[in-house]
Amino acid sequence: MPIGRRREAQPMLKIRNLSHVYPNGYQALKSVDFSLKQGEVVAIIGRSGAGKSTLLRCINGLERAASGTLEVDGVDLINAGGAEIRALQSRIGFIWQEYNLIERISVMNNVLAGRLGRNQSQATWAFHFTKEDREIAVEALERVNMLHRAHFRADRLSGGEKQRVGIARAIAQQPSLILADEPVASLDPELAEQVMADLVRVARETGVATLINIHDVELATQFCDRIVGIAQGTVVYDGPADGLTDEVLNRTYRFDRAPKVYGRTILREAARAATHMDEEAERLLRQAKRRVETNV
Repeated sequence: MPIGRRREAQPMLKIRNLSHVYPNGYQALKSVDFSLKQGEVVAIIGRSGAGKSTLLRCINGLERAASGTLEVDGVDLINAGGAEIRALQSRIGFIWQEYNLIERISVMNNVLAGRLGRNQSQATWAFHFTKEDREIAVEALERVNMLHRAHFRADRLSGGEKQRVGIARAIAQQPSLILADEPVASLDPELAEQVMADLVRVARETGVATLINIHDVELATQFCDRIVGIAQGTVVYDGPADGLTDEVLNRTYRFDRAPKVYGRTILREAARAATHMDEEAERLLRQAKRRVETNV
């Protein structure tokens, strides 16, 4: 079924009372509840160890959750068998923090690797892909402005270029869902914003539901439709970016420490003032950003 043709009544991702315990007894997820609709772009925020990466691994079938409800594209992952999980994984695009490219092969072949789950003939495992597969890969590279690098080896690319190839590979899967685990954490601030913009733009152009695990709260609020805050394995916030108050941030990041004033209000006011492009507004914006960076 073409992307964007699914019934709106059925969430692409449905999670209820989800918990997960590792073999050593550590409970990474305690009671997670939220859903994701077709075409939505949602950010997951929280401290390191909050359970964000574990959640993505459970959704992708890399970890089997202990209890609760976890449905992806209509598949019950809690009770699914191995073959059903593998079939679902071919419909989930995963974007990694460290790119996860095969550096000694070309950009084009890295993107074509995203087609392996869709076309499992012996020829494709030898990287002999069909014309249709190659057309899909070309389109994916065009979407992230990387077609001019198609025949470069992946190890010749910059960090930002590698992550764009990672996005193209995920899109080449023609996925029902995209999961991104800290996709811009390895990039400098300017590149991080550019790559985040590319990821969200491509997700919206293709109408693919996208869940992004991210530490940078400002990028999350700038680009995502909704924010889900996780603390100690539990959802403590699920709502729009403008509802992410200092109180919510304290519940998410400082549940075991004294509250802080994050200065998000003054940052937003300064950003609006800066649109007038006068020197005082720019000074206020720089001052507000320094204050936020100091307090986070």
